[in-house]
Amino acid sequence: MSKECVITGRKARTGNARSHALNATRRSWGANLQKVRILVNGKPKRVWVSARALKSGKVQRV
Repeated sequence: MSKECVITGRKARTGNARSHALNATRRSWGANLQKVRILVNGKPKRVWVSARALKSGKVQRV
């Protein structure tokens, strides 16, 4: 199971790293995900949540 925010759906993205000569090599950008305990359906559960969701108050830690 890959890391993905259960609130916002954020996950790692892929693309190209471009050198000065515009050579393309594949790279990935990881999302800022934290493993936290939150209430899911009324029960505490340890899940991946993005830092943006935590800072904006979309989720409350247990």
